[in-house]
Amino acid sequence: MLVGTAHFIVKGLSLINTFKVLAKSIREYKKASIATPLLVTCEVIIECIIPFIIASLVNKIKAGCEMSDILRYGAIVFLLAVLSLSFGAIAGFTCSTASCGLARNLRRDMFYSIQNYSFENIDKFMTSSLVTRMTTDISNIQNAYMMIIRLAIRAPLMLIFAFVMAFVMGGKMAWIFLIVLPILGTGLALVAYFAIPLFRKVFKKYDRLNSSIQENIKGMRVVKSFVREDYEQRKFGDAAEDVCADFTRAERIIAVNNPIMQFCLYTVMIFVLSFGSYTIITSRGLDLDVGQFSALLTYSFMMLNSLMMISMVFVMITMAGESGKRVVEVLSEKSTLENPENPIFEVPDGSITFENVSFKYSKKAKNMALSDIDLSIKSGETIGIIGGTGSSKSSLIQLISRLYDVTEGCVRVGGIDVRQYDLETLRNQVAVVLQKNILFSGTIKENLRWGNKEATDEELVEACRLACADEFISQFPDGYDTHIEQGGTNVSGGQKQRLCIARALLKKPKILILDDSTSAVDTKTDASIRRAMREFIPETTKIIIAQRTASVEDADRIIVMDKGRINAVGTHEELLRTNDIYSEIYTSQNKEGANK
Repeated sequence: MLVGTAHFIVKGLSLINTFKVLAKSIREYKKASIATPLLVTCEVIIECIIPFIIASLVNKIKAGCEMSDILRYGAIVFLLAVLSLSFGAIAGFTCSTASCGLARNLRRDMFYSIQNYSFENIDKFMTSSLVTRMTTDISNIQNAYMMIIRLAIRAPLMLIFAFVMAFVMGGKMAWIFLIVLPILGTGLALVAYFAIPLFRKVFKKYDRLNSSIQENIKGMRVVKSFVREDYEQRKFGDAAEDVCADFTRAERIIAVNNPIMQFCLYTVMIFVLSFGSYTIITSRGLDLDVGQFSALLTYSFMMLNSLMMISMVFVMITMAGESGKRVVEVLSEKSTLENPENPIFEVPDGSITFENVSFKYSKKAKNMALSDIDLSIKSGETIGIIGGTGSSKSSLIQLISRLYDVTEGCVRVGGIDVRQYDLETLRNQVAVVLQKNILFSGTIKENLRWGNKEATDEELVEACRLACADEFISQFPDGYDTHIEQGGTNVSGGQKQRLCIARALLKKPKILILDDSTSAVDTKTDASIRRAMREFIPETTKIIIAQRTASVEDADRIIVMDKGRINAVGTHEELLRTNDIYSEIYTSQNKEGANK
Protein backbone atom coordinates (compact mmCIF):
# COMPACT_ATOMS: atom_id res chain seq x y z
CA MET A 1 0.00 0.00 0.00
CA LEU A 2 2.82 2.38 0.93
CA VAL A 3 4.65 1.55 -2.30
CA GLY A 4 1.53 2.32 -4.33
CA THR A 5 1.03 5.61 -2.50
CA ALA A 6 4.65 6.61 -3.08
CA HIS A 7 4.27 5.68 -6.74
CA PHE A 8 1.30 8.02 -7.16
CA ILE A 9 3.03 10.84 -5.27
CA VAL A 10 6.07 10.57 -7.57
CA LYS A 11 3.80 10.43 -10.62
CA GLY A 12 1.86 13.42 -9.35
CA LEU A 13 5.00 15.49 -8.82
CA SER A 14 6.28 14.47 -12.26
CA LEU A 15 2.97 15.55 -13.83
CA ILE A 16 3.12 18.91 -12.03
CA ASN A 17 6.68 19.53 -13.25
CA THR A 18 5.60 18.60 -16.78
CA PHE A 19 2.69 21.03 -16.59
CA LYS A 20 5.00 23.82 -15.36
CA VAL A 21 7.21 23.44 -18.43
CA LEU A 22 4.24 23.25 -20.81
CA ALA A 23 2.57 26.25 -19.12
CA LYS A 24 5.45 28.48 -20.28
CA SER A 25 4.03 28.18 -23.81
CA ILE A 26 0.66 29.71 -22.83
CA ARG A 27 2.08 33.24 -22.99
CA GLU A 28 -0.27 35.59 -24.91
CA TYR A 29 -3.18 33.22 -24.25
CA LYS A 30 -3.11 33.73 -20.47
CA LYS A 31 -6.15 36.03 -20.57
CA ALA A 32 -8.24 33.43 -22.41
CA SER A 33 -6.95 30.73 -20.06
CA ILE A 34 -7.97 32.73 -16.98
CA ALA A 35 -11.26 33.98 -18.45
CA THR A 36 -12.49 30.45 -19.22
CA PRO A 37 -12.57 29.18 -15.59
CA LEU A 38 -14.20 32.45 -14.44
CA LEU A 39 -16.92 32.17 -17.09
CA VAL A 40 -17.44 28.50 -16.27
CA THR A 41 -17.78 29.38 -12.56
CA CYS A 42 -20.54 31.89 -13.37
CA GLU A 43 -22.24 29.29 -15.58
CA VAL A 44 -22.15 26.65 -12.80
CA ILE A 45 -23.47 29.00 -10.10
CA ILE A 46 -26.44 30.00 -12.26
CA GLU A 47 -27.17 26.38 -13.20
CA CYS A 48 -27.23 25.43 -9.51
CA ILE A 49 -29.63 28.29 -8.68
CA ILE A 50 -32.21 27.28 -11.31
CA PRO A 51 -33.37 24.00 -9.60
CA PHE A 52 -33.74 25.90 -6.30
CA ILE A 53 -36.06 28.45 -7.96
CA ILE A 54 -38.01 25.68 -9.72
CA ALA A 55 -38.46 23.91 -6.36
CA SER A 56 -39.85 27.13 -4.88
CA LEU A 57 -42.23 27.43 -7.86
CA VAL A 58 -43.45 23.84 -7.37
CA ASN A 59 -44.17 24.56 -3.72
CA LYS A 60 -45.97 27.80 -4.68
CA ILE A 61 -48.14 25.94 -7.19
CA LYS A 62 -48.88 23.24 -4.62
CA ALA A 63 -49.93 25.91 -2.09
CA GLY A 64 -52.01 27.70 -4.73
CA CYS A 65 -50.64 30.79 -6.46
CA GLU A 66 -51.59 33.39 -9.00
CA MET A 67 -50.62 33.22 -12.69
CA SER A 68 -48.54 36.34 -12.15
CA ASP A 69 -46.35 34.40 -9.68
CA ILE A 70 -45.85 31.62 -12.20
CA LEU A 71 -44.95 34.12 -14.92
CA ARG A 72 -42.54 35.92 -12.60
CA TYR A 73 -40.75 32.70 -11.65
CA GLY A 74 -40.76 31.64 -15.29
CA ALA A 75 -39.16 34.91 -16.38
CA ILE A 76 -36.46 34.55 -13.71
CA VAL A 77 -35.69 30.97 -14.79
CA PHE A 78 -35.61 32.02 -18.46
CA LEU A 79 -33.27 34.92 -17.72
CA LEU A 80 -30.96 32.68 -15.68
CA ALA A 81 -30.96 30.04 -18.45
CA VAL A 82 -30.00 32.68 -21.04
CA LEU A 83 -27.22 33.97 -18.79
CA SER A 84 -25.93 30.44 -18.18
CA LEU A 85 -26.02 29.70 -21.90
CA SER A 86 -24.19 32.96 -22.67
CA PHE A 87 -21.46 32.29 -20.11
CA GLY A 88 -21.09 28.74 -21.48
CA ALA A 89 -20.87 29.92 -25.11
CA ILE A 90 -18.26 32.57 -24.31
CA ALA A 91 -16.33 30.03 -22.21
CA GLY A 92 -16.33 27.69 -25.21
CA PHE A 93 -14.87 30.44 -27.39
CA THR A 94 -12.14 31.42 -24.92
CA CYS A 95 -11.37 27.76 -24.19
CA SER A 96 -10.84 27.01 -27.89
CA THR A 97 -8.67 30.11 -28.27
CA ALA A 98 -6.51 29.15 -25.29
CA SER A 99 -6.10 25.45 -26.16
CA CYS A 100 -5.40 26.02 -29.87
CA GLY A 101 -3.03 28.86 -28.95
CA LEU A 102 -1.15 26.60 -26.54
CA ALA A 103 -0.80 23.93 -29.25
CA ARG A 104 0.45 26.56 -31.72
CA ASN A 105 3.04 27.89 -29.27
CA LEU A 106 4.18 24.40 -28.28
CA ARG A 107 4.77 23.45 -31.92
CA ARG A 108 6.65 26.67 -32.50
CA ASP A 109 8.69 26.30 -29.30
CA MET A 110 9.55 22.70 -30.19
CA PHE A 111 10.56 23.67 -33.71
CA TYR A 112 12.71 26.56 -32.49
CA SER A 113 14.25 24.32 -29.85
CA ILE A 114 15.13 21.68 -32.47
CA GLN A 115 16.68 24.37 -34.71
CA ASN A 116 19.08 25.22 -31.87
CA TYR A 117 20.14 21.60 -31.34
CA SER A 118 23.63 20.50 -32.07
CA PHE A 119 24.16 17.32 -34.10
CA GLU A 120 24.75 15.51 -30.81
CA ASN A 121 21.29 16.56 -29.58
CA ILE A 122 19.64 15.58 -32.86
CA ASP A 123 21.24 12.13 -32.64
CA LYS A 124 19.15 11.45 -29.49
CA PHE A 125 15.80 11.63 -31.31
CA MET A 126 14.51 9.77 -34.34
CA THR A 127 12.97 12.02 -36.99
CA SER A 128 9.73 10.03 -36.80
CA SER A 129 9.65 10.49 -33.02
CA LEU A 130 9.96 14.27 -33.36
CA VAL A 131 7.15 14.30 -35.93
CA THR A 132 4.91 12.23 -33.62
CA ARG A 133 5.62 14.57 -30.72
CA MET A 134 4.79 17.66 -32.80
CA THR A 135 1.53 16.16 -34.08
CA THR A 136 -0.12 13.38 -32.03
CA ASP A 137 1.39 14.30 -28.66
CA ILE A 138 0.62 18.02 -28.95
CA SER A 139 -2.94 17.21 -30.09
CA ASN A 140 -3.36 15.13 -26.90
CA ILE A 141 -2.04 18.05 -24.83
CA GLN A 142 -4.37 20.47 -26.62
CA ASN A 143 -7.42 18.29 -25.88
CA ALA A 144 -6.36 17.81 -22.27
CA TYR A 145 -5.78 21.54 -21.77
CA MET A 146 -9.21 22.27 -23.23
CA MET A 147 -10.71 19.93 -20.64
CA ILE A 148 -8.55 21.24 -17.78
CA ILE A 149 -9.56 24.90 -18.12
CA ARG A 150 -13.21 24.09 -18.76
CA LEU A 151 -14.48 20.65 -17.72
CA ALA A 152 -11.91 20.16 -14.96
CA ILE A 153 -13.12 23.46 -13.46
CA ARG A 154 -16.81 22.97 -14.21
CA ALA A 155 -17.08 19.40 -12.88
CA PRO A 156 -15.61 19.92 -9.37
CA LEU A 157 -17.44 23.27 -8.94
CA MET A 158 -20.70 21.69 -10.06
CA LEU A 159 -20.08 18.81 -7.69
CA ILE A 160 -19.46 21.13 -4.72
CA PHE A 161 -22.27 23.61 -5.44
CA ALA A 162 -24.75 20.85 -6.24
CA PHE A 163 -23.84 19.01 -3.03
CA VAL A 164 -24.28 22.16 -0.95
CA MET A 165 -27.66 22.83 -2.57
CA ALA A 166 -28.64 19.16 -2.22
CA PHE A 167 -27.75 19.34 1.48
CA VAL A 168 -29.85 22.50 1.82
CA MET A 169 -32.79 20.87 0.05
CA GLY A 170 -32.47 17.27 1.24
CA GLY A 171 -30.55 17.41 4.52
CA LYS A 172 -28.87 14.20 5.62
CA MET A 173 -29.91 12.44 2.43
CA ALA A 174 -27.14 14.29 0.59
CA TRP A 175 -24.45 12.35 2.47
CA ILE A 176 -24.98 9.43 0.08
CA PHE A 177 -22.92 11.34 -2.47
CA LEU A 178 -19.91 11.42 -0.19
CA ILE A 179 -20.16 7.67 0.35
CA VAL A 180 -19.72 6.85 -3.36
CA LEU A 181 -16.71 9.19 -3.85
CA PRO A 182 -14.12 6.82 -2.28
CA ILE A 183 -15.39 4.02 -4.55
CA LEU A 184 -14.92 6.22 -7.60
CA GLY A 185 -11.53 7.52 -6.42
CA THR A 186 -10.17 4.01 -5.78
CA GLY A 187 -11.37 2.85 -9.19
CA LEU A 188 -9.75 5.78 -11.00
CA ALA A 189 -6.45 5.28 -9.12
CA LEU A 190 -6.32 1.61 -10.15
CA VAL A 191 -7.12 2.52 -13.76
CA ALA A 192 -4.26 5.04 -13.82
CA TYR A 193 -1.85 2.58 -12.22
CA PHE A 194 -2.38 -0.04 -14.93
CA ALA A 195 -3.10 2.20 -17.95
CA ILE A 196 -0.21 4.71 -17.81
CA PRO A 197 2.58 2.14 -18.50
CA LEU A 198 0.62 0.90 -21.52
CA PHE A 199 0.23 4.41 -22.94
CA ARG A 200 3.98 4.91 -22.50
CA LYS A 201 4.65 1.77 -24.57
CA VAL A 202 2.08 2.79 -27.19
CA PHE A 203 3.69 6.18 -27.87
CA LYS A 204 7.11 4.57 -28.34
CA LYS A 205 5.58 2.11 -30.79
CA TYR A 206 3.94 5.03 -32.58
CA ASP A 207 7.45 6.41 -33.12
CA ARG A 208 8.60 3.13 -34.64
CA LEU A 209 5.45 2.91 -36.79
CA ASN A 210 6.02 6.42 -38.16
CA SER A 211 9.68 5.57 -38.72
CA SER A 212 8.61 2.58 -40.81
CA ILE A 213 6.28 4.79 -42.87
CA GLN A 214 8.97 7.43 -43.39
CA GLU A 215 11.56 4.81 -44.38
CA ASN A 216 9.16 3.16 -46.82
CA ILE A 217 8.13 6.40 -48.53
CA LYS A 218 11.74 7.57 -48.87
CA GLY A 219 12.77 4.20 -50.26
CA MET A 220 9.72 3.68 -52.47
CA ARG A 221 11.85 3.39 -55.64
CA VAL A 222 13.98 0.67 -54.02
CA VAL A 223 10.88 -1.16 -52.74
CA LYS A 224 9.37 -1.22 -56.22
CA SER A 225 12.67 -2.09 -57.88
CA PHE A 226 12.99 -5.21 -55.72
CA VAL A 227 9.24 -5.97 -55.80
CA ARG A 228 9.04 -5.87 -51.98
CA GLU A 229 5.60 -4.27 -51.67
CA ASP A 230 4.08 -7.38 -50.05
CA TYR A 231 6.90 -7.60 -47.53
CA GLU A 232 6.60 -3.91 -46.62
CA GLN A 233 2.82 -4.25 -46.30
CA ARG A 234 3.21 -7.20 -43.93
CA LYS A 235 5.87 -5.36 -41.92
CA PHE A 236 3.66 -2.28 -41.61
CA GLY A 237 0.62 -4.45 -40.80
CA ASP A 238 2.51 -6.17 -37.97
CA ALA A 239 3.65 -2.83 -36.54
CA ALA A 240 0.13 -1.37 -36.79
CA GLU A 241 -1.34 -4.50 -35.18
CA ASP A 242 1.17 -4.20 -32.33
CA VAL A 243 0.11 -0.58 -31.70
CA CYS A 244 -3.55 -1.59 -31.93
CA ALA A 245 -3.10 -4.44 -29.43
CA ASP A 246 -1.45 -2.21 -26.80
CA PHE A 247 -3.98 0.57 -27.35
CA THR A 248 -6.81 -1.95 -27.02
CA ARG A 249 -5.42 -3.19 -23.70
CA ALA A 250 -5.11 0.39 -22.44
CA GLU A 251 -8.61 1.30 -23.64
CA ARG A 252 -10.06 -1.81 -21.96
CA ILE A 253 -8.60 -0.69 -18.67
CA ILE A 254 -9.82 2.87 -19.22
CA ALA A 255 -13.28 1.48 -20.08
CA VAL A 256 -13.60 0.27 -16.48
CA ASN A 257 -14.38 3.92 -15.68
CA ASN A 258 -17.83 3.57 -17.21
CA PRO A 259 -19.17 0.65 -15.10
CA ILE A 260 -17.74 2.29 -11.97
CA MET A 261 -19.61 5.48 -12.82
CA GLN A 262 -22.79 3.56 -13.64
CA PHE A 263 -22.57 1.77 -10.32
CA CYS A 264 -22.26 5.07 -8.47
CA LEU A 265 -25.10 6.57 -10.53
CA TYR A 266 -27.59 3.78 -9.93
CA THR A 267 -26.63 3.44 -6.26
CA VAL A 268 -27.37 7.11 -5.65
CA MET A 269 -30.54 7.16 -7.74
CA ILE A 270 -31.98 4.07 -6.05
CA PHE A 271 -31.27 5.55 -2.64
CA VAL A 272 -32.65 9.01 -3.45
CA LEU A 273 -35.79 7.70 -5.13
CA SER A 274 -36.62 5.07 -2.53
CA PHE A 275 -35.64 6.94 0.62
CA GLY A 276 -36.95 10.28 -0.69
CA SER A 277 -40.33 8.79 -1.63
CA TYR A 278 -40.52 7.03 1.73
CA THR A 279 -39.75 10.30 3.58
CA ILE A 280 -42.44 12.25 1.65
CA ILE A 281 -45.08 9.59 2.29
CA THR A 282 -44.33 8.95 5.97
CA SER A 283 -43.87 12.61 6.93
CA ARG A 284 -46.71 13.76 4.66
CA GLY A 285 -44.40 16.37 3.16
CA LEU A 286 -43.26 17.85 6.46
CA ASP A 287 -39.64 16.59 6.34
CA LEU A 288 -39.38 16.59 2.54
CA ASP A 289 -41.92 18.04 0.13
CA VAL A 290 -42.36 17.44 -3.60
CA GLY A 291 -40.50 20.64 -4.58
CA GLN A 292 -37.48 19.74 -2.47
CA PHE A 293 -37.56 16.19 -3.81
CA SER A 294 -37.58 17.37 -7.45
CA ALA A 295 -34.68 19.74 -6.74
CA LEU A 296 -32.79 16.94 -4.96
CA LEU A 297 -33.20 14.71 -8.00
CA THR A 298 -31.94 17.49 -10.27
CA TYR A 299 -28.91 18.07 -8.06
CA SER A 300 -28.31 14.32 -8.02
CA PHE A 301 -28.12 14.27 -11.79
CA MET A 302 -25.85 17.33 -11.72
CA MET A 303 -23.44 15.69 -9.30
CA LEU A 304 -23.37 12.40 -11.14
CA ASN A 305 -22.90 14.20 -14.45
CA SER A 306 -19.98 16.03 -12.81
CA LEU A 307 -18.49 12.73 -11.73
CA MET A 308 -18.81 11.47 -15.30
CA MET A 309 -17.00 14.59 -16.56
CA ILE A 310 -14.26 14.16 -13.96
CA SER A 311 -13.81 10.58 -15.14
CA MET A 312 -13.57 11.73 -18.77
CA VAL A 313 -11.05 14.47 -17.87
CA PHE A 314 -9.04 11.92 -15.90
CA VAL A 315 -8.80 9.61 -18.92
CA MET A 316 -7.68 12.46 -21.20
CA ILE A 317 -5.10 13.71 -18.69
CA THR A 318 -3.78 10.15 -18.27
CA MET A 319 -3.08 9.99 -22.02
CA ALA A 320 -1.84 13.58 -22.22
CA GLY A 321 0.48 13.08 -19.24
CA GLU A 322 2.72 10.75 -21.24
CA SER A 323 2.46 13.01 -24.31
CA GLY A 324 3.43 15.98 -22.15
CA LYS A 325 6.55 14.22 -20.89
CA ARG A 326 7.62 13.46 -24.44
CA VAL A 327 7.14 17.10 -25.50
CA VAL A 328 8.98 18.34 -22.40
CA GLU A 329 11.92 16.06 -23.30
CA VAL A 330 12.33 18.04 -26.52
CA LEU A 331 11.77 21.45 -24.90
CA SER A 332 14.14 20.70 -22.02
CA GLU A 333 16.95 19.34 -24.19
CA LYS A 334 19.73 21.91 -24.07
CA SER A 335 22.12 22.27 -26.96
CA THR A 336 25.54 20.85 -26.22
CA LEU A 337 26.98 23.75 -28.26
CA GLU A 338 26.57 27.25 -26.90
CA ASN A 339 28.11 30.63 -27.61
CA PRO A 340 30.83 31.75 -25.18
CA GLU A 341 30.14 34.72 -22.90
CA ASN A 342 32.20 37.10 -25.04
CA PRO A 343 32.22 35.59 -28.53
CA ILE A 344 34.50 36.65 -31.37
CA PHE A 345 32.62 37.99 -34.39
CA GLU A 346 35.36 37.99 -37.02
CA VAL A 347 37.27 35.09 -38.58
CA PRO A 348 40.75 36.40 -39.60
CA ASP A 349 41.51 33.84 -42.33
CA GLY A 350 40.91 30.28 -43.47
CA SER A 351 43.82 28.59 -41.71
CA ILE A 352 42.92 25.42 -39.74
CA THR A 353 44.85 23.71 -36.96
CA PHE A 354 44.04 20.43 -35.17
CA GLU A 355 45.98 20.13 -31.91
CA ASN A 356 45.99 16.65 -30.36
CA VAL A 357 42.30 16.19 -31.20
CA SER A 358 40.28 13.15 -30.15
CA PHE A 359 36.53 12.88 -30.60
CA LYS A 360 33.59 10.58 -29.88
CA TYR A 361 29.96 11.21 -30.78
CA SER A 362 28.55 10.55 -27.33
CA LYS A 363 29.82 10.60 -23.77
CA LYS A 364 28.52 7.03 -23.46
CA ALA A 365 30.47 5.85 -26.53
CA LYS A 366 33.31 3.48 -25.68
CA ASN A 367 35.51 4.14 -28.70
CA MET A 368 36.83 7.37 -30.17
CA ALA A 369 35.74 8.22 -33.72
CA LEU A 370 38.96 10.30 -34.08
CA SER A 371 42.20 9.86 -32.15
CA ASP A 372 45.38 11.91 -31.84
CA ILE A 373 44.80 14.25 -34.78
CA ASP A 374 47.55 16.82 -35.31
CA LEU A 375 47.24 18.81 -38.52
CA SER A 376 47.95 22.31 -39.80
CA ILE A 377 46.33 23.74 -42.96
CA LYS A 378 47.33 27.11 -44.39
CA SER A 379 44.76 29.64 -45.54
CA GLY A 380 44.03 29.19 -49.26
CA GLU A 381 45.37 25.62 -49.45
CA THR A 382 43.48 22.88 -51.27
CA ILE A 383 43.42 19.76 -49.13
CA GLY A 384 42.16 16.34 -50.24
CA ILE A 385 40.97 13.75 -47.73
CA ILE A 386 40.66 10.12 -48.73
CA GLY A 387 40.20 6.85 -46.91
CA GLY A 388 38.03 3.77 -46.64
CA THR A 389 34.43 3.68 -45.44
CA GLY A 390 34.30 4.32 -41.70
CA SER A 391 37.69 6.01 -41.54
CA SER A 392 36.02 9.12 -39.99
CA LYS A 393 36.66 11.52 -42.86
CA SER A 394 33.33 13.32 -42.31
CA SER A 395 33.83 13.34 -38.54
CA LEU A 396 37.06 15.28 -39.04
CA ILE A 397 35.55 18.13 -41.06
CA GLN A 398 32.44 18.44 -38.85
CA LEU A 399 34.67 19.72 -36.05
CA ILE A 400 35.82 22.68 -38.16
CA SER A 401 32.42 24.37 -38.36
CA ARG A 402 31.70 23.19 -34.80
CA LEU A 403 28.83 20.89 -35.68
CA TYR A 404 30.32 18.84 -32.85
CA ASP A 405 32.80 19.82 -30.14
CA VAL A 406 36.06 17.96 -29.70
CA THR A 407 36.27 15.52 -26.81
CA GLU A 408 39.96 16.23 -26.29
CA GLY A 409 42.33 18.79 -27.76
CA CYS A 410 41.52 21.89 -29.77
CA VAL A 411 40.48 22.95 -33.29
CA ARG A 412 41.57 26.44 -34.39
CA VAL A 413 40.31 28.45 -37.35
CA GLY A 414 42.20 31.62 -38.16
CA GLY A 415 44.43 30.84 -35.16
CA ILE A 416 41.47 31.00 -32.71
CA ASP A 417 39.77 28.11 -30.91
CA VAL A 418 36.42 27.51 -32.67
CA ARG A 419 34.72 27.45 -29.24
CA GLN A 420 35.54 31.14 -28.83
CA TYR A 421 33.67 32.22 -31.98
CA ASP A 422 30.07 33.29 -32.28
CA LEU A 423 28.49 30.17 -33.84
CA GLU A 424 26.71 32.06 -36.61
CA THR A 425 29.88 33.97 -37.51
CA LEU A 426 31.96 30.78 -37.68
CA ARG A 427 29.43 28.84 -39.76
CA ASN A 428 28.98 31.73 -42.17
CA GLN A 429 32.71 31.56 -42.90
CA VAL A 430 32.85 27.75 -43.11
CA ALA A 431 30.61 26.50 -45.93
CA VAL A 432 29.98 22.75 -45.85
CA VAL A 433 28.43 20.73 -48.65
CA LEU A 434 27.54 17.55 -46.79
CA GLN A 435 27.39 13.99 -48.09
CA LYS A 436 23.59 14.00 -48.03
CA ASN A 437 22.62 16.93 -50.23
CA ILE A 438 19.27 18.47 -49.38
CA LEU A 439 17.21 20.85 -51.50
CA PHE A 440 14.00 22.38 -50.20
CA SER A 441 10.70 22.82 -51.98
CA GLY A 442 10.73 26.16 -53.82
CA THR A 443 12.43 27.66 -56.85
CA ILE A 444 16.10 27.20 -57.74
CA LYS A 445 16.66 30.87 -56.83
CA GLU A 446 15.11 30.38 -53.38
CA ASN A 447 17.32 27.35 -52.74
CA LEU A 448 20.46 29.15 -53.87
CA ARG A 449 19.73 32.15 -51.65
CA TRP A 450 20.07 29.92 -48.60
CA GLY A 451 23.76 30.65 -49.17
CA ASN A 452 23.19 34.40 -49.28
CA LYS A 453 19.68 35.82 -49.01
CA GLU A 454 20.89 39.17 -50.44
CA ALA A 455 22.56 37.64 -53.51
CA THR A 456 21.74 39.31 -56.85
CA ASP A 457 20.67 37.35 -59.91
CA GLU A 458 24.13 37.97 -61.41
CA GLU A 459 25.79 36.47 -58.33
CA LEU A 460 23.51 33.43 -58.54
CA VAL A 461 24.50 32.85 -62.16
CA GLU A 462 28.21 33.29 -61.36
CA ALA A 463 28.06 30.76 -58.48
CA CYS A 464 26.19 28.27 -60.67
CA ARG A 465 28.74 28.75 -63.47
CA LEU A 466 31.58 27.93 -61.06
CA ALA A 467 29.66 24.84 -59.87
CA CYS A 468 28.88 23.81 -63.50
CA ALA A 469 25.16 24.10 -62.69
CA ASP A 470 24.31 26.94 -65.07
CA GLU A 471 24.55 24.64 -68.09
CA PHE A 472 21.58 22.47 -67.02
CA ILE A 473 19.58 25.28 -65.33
CA SER A 474 19.53 27.25 -68.60
CA GLN A 475 17.92 24.25 -70.30
CA PHE A 476 14.91 24.29 -67.97
CA PRO A 477 11.88 26.18 -69.44
CA ASP A 478 11.68 28.39 -66.34
CA GLY A 479 15.43 28.65 -65.80
CA TYR A 480 16.29 29.82 -62.29
CA ASP A 481 12.56 30.07 -61.46
CA THR A 482 12.14 26.30 -61.96
CA HIS A 483 10.32 24.78 -58.99
CA ILE A 484 12.24 22.19 -56.98
CA GLU A 485 10.10 19.47 -55.42
CA GLN A 486 10.55 18.51 -51.76
CA GLY A 487 13.96 16.85 -51.35
CA GLY A 488 14.92 17.76 -54.93
CA THR A 489 13.21 14.70 -56.41
CA ASN A 490 12.77 16.35 -59.83
CA VAL A 491 16.52 16.83 -60.42
CA SER A 492 19.23 14.21 -60.76
CA GLY A 493 21.79 13.41 -58.06
CA GLY A 494 24.57 15.19 -59.95
CA GLN A 495 22.41 18.27 -60.57
CA LYS A 496 21.46 18.36 -56.90
CA GLN A 497 25.14 18.21 -55.89
CA ARG A 498 26.08 21.07 -58.21
CA LEU A 499 23.23 23.25 -56.90
CA CYS A 500 24.39 22.59 -53.34
CA ILE A 501 27.96 23.55 -54.24
CA ALA A 502 26.70 26.78 -55.84
CA ARG A 503 24.67 27.49 -52.71
CA ALA A 504 27.80 27.10 -50.58
CA LEU A 505 29.88 29.32 -52.89
CA LEU A 506 27.35 32.16 -52.47
CA LYS A 507 28.36 32.40 -48.82
CA LYS A 508 31.79 33.54 -50.02
CA PRO A 509 33.38 31.60 -47.17
CA LYS A 510 36.93 31.56 -45.96
CA ILE A 511 36.76 27.76 -45.81
CA LEU A 512 34.86 25.55 -48.28
CA ILE A 513 34.36 21.87 -47.44
CA LEU A 514 33.08 19.41 -50.04
CA ASP A 515 32.20 16.17 -48.27
CA ASP A 516 32.08 13.66 -51.13
CA SER A 517 29.78 16.15 -52.84
CA THR A 518 30.91 15.45 -56.41
CA SER A 519 30.42 11.68 -56.27
CA ALA A 520 27.37 11.83 -58.60
CA VAL A 521 29.02 13.94 -61.32
CA ASP A 522 31.29 12.68 -64.09
CA THR A 523 35.04 13.10 -63.81
CA LYS A 524 35.11 15.84 -66.47
CA THR A 525 32.57 17.98 -64.57
CA ASP A 526 34.36 17.19 -61.31
CA ALA A 527 37.61 18.49 -62.77
CA SER A 528 35.88 21.62 -64.13
CA ILE A 529 34.43 22.42 -60.69
CA ARG A 530 37.84 22.02 -59.02
CA ARG A 531 39.56 24.13 -61.66
CA ALA A 532 36.94 26.91 -61.32
CA MET A 533 37.35 26.96 -57.54
CA ARG A 534 41.14 27.06 -57.81
CA GLU A 535 41.03 30.01 -60.23
CA PHE A 536 38.16 32.10 -58.85
CA ILE A 537 38.45 31.60 -55.07
CA PRO A 538 42.22 31.15 -54.56
CA GLU A 539 42.19 32.68 -51.06
CA THR A 540 39.51 30.28 -49.81
CA THR A 541 40.74 27.17 -48.03
CA LYS A 542 39.27 24.18 -49.88
CA ILE A 543 38.87 20.74 -48.30
CA ILE A 544 37.70 17.97 -50.62
CA ILE A 545 36.62 14.61 -49.21
CA ALA A 546 36.38 12.05 -51.98
CA GLN A 547 36.26 8.35 -52.75
CA ARG A 548 38.02 8.87 -56.10
CA THR A 549 41.72 9.67 -56.16
CA ALA A 550 41.07 11.66 -59.36
CA SER A 551 39.09 14.19 -57.29
CA VAL A 552 42.03 14.97 -54.99
CA GLU A 553 45.19 14.23 -56.98
CA ASP A 554 45.77 17.90 -57.88
CA ALA A 555 45.34 19.06 -54.25
CA ASP A 556 48.24 20.81 -52.49
CA ARG A 557 48.24 17.99 -49.95
CA ILE A 558 46.25 14.80 -49.47
CA ILE A 559 45.35 13.36 -46.05
CA VAL A 560 44.90 9.59 -45.86
CA MET A 561 42.53 8.57 -43.05
CA ASP A 562 42.42 5.08 -41.51
CA LYS A 563 40.36 3.97 -38.50
CA GLY A 564 39.94 7.49 -37.15
CA ARG A 565 43.61 8.43 -37.41
CA ILE A 566 45.76 10.28 -39.95
CA ASN A 567 47.71 7.55 -41.72
CA ALA A 568 49.71 9.83 -44.03
CA VAL A 569 49.89 13.36 -45.47
CA GLY A 570 51.52 14.26 -48.79
CA THR A 571 51.07 15.09 -52.44
CA HIS A 572 49.65 12.63 -54.96
CA GLU A 573 53.09 11.59 -56.19
CA GLU A 574 54.53 11.25 -52.67
CA LEU A 575 51.68 9.08 -51.44
CA LEU A 576 51.83 6.83 -54.49
CA ARG A 577 55.46 6.10 -53.61
CA THR A 578 55.22 5.88 -49.81
CA ASN A 579 51.67 5.00 -48.70
CA ASP A 580 50.19 1.55 -49.20
CA ILE A 581 46.56 2.59 -48.55
CA TYR A 582 46.62 5.41 -51.10
CA SER A 583 48.50 3.45 -53.76
CA GLU A 584 46.10 0.51 -53.32
CA ILE A 585 43.05 2.78 -53.78
CA TYR A 586 44.65 4.45 -56.81
CA THR A 587 45.66 1.16 -58.41
CA SER A 588 42.24 -0.49 -57.88
CA GLN A 589 40.39 2.49 -59.34
CA ASN A 590 42.66 2.78 -62.35
CA LYS A 591 42.41 -0.96 -63.01
CA GLU A 592 38.62 -0.62 -62.93
CA GLY A 593 38.87 2.29 -65.37
CA ALA A 594 41.15 0.30 -67.69
CA ASN A 595 38.85 -2.73 -67.61
CA LYS A 596 35.94 -0.51 -68.63
